[in-house]
Amino acid sequence: MTRQQFGFLAGFLLVAVWLLGGAGAAAAATLAGLAGWLLVRALDGDVTVPGFADRVGRR
Repeated sequence: MTRQQFGFLAGFLLVAVWLLGGAGAAAAATLAGLAGWLLVRALDGDVTVPGFADRVGRR
C-alpha cells in the first residue's frame, strides 16, 4: 500500500466514523490512532527518549 493510498483510507475512515458516531467519536478515533502510531514507532526503535529530548531541548 502506498502512502497516498494509506492517506486516502485513513481520511475516508475518519469521515465515516464522524458521520456514524459524531465529532467526539472521530476525535477519539484520531487520538487512538496517533497513540497507536507513536507506540509502534517506539517499539520499532524509531522514537527514543534522548532523541525526543534533543528535539524539545534548548537551542
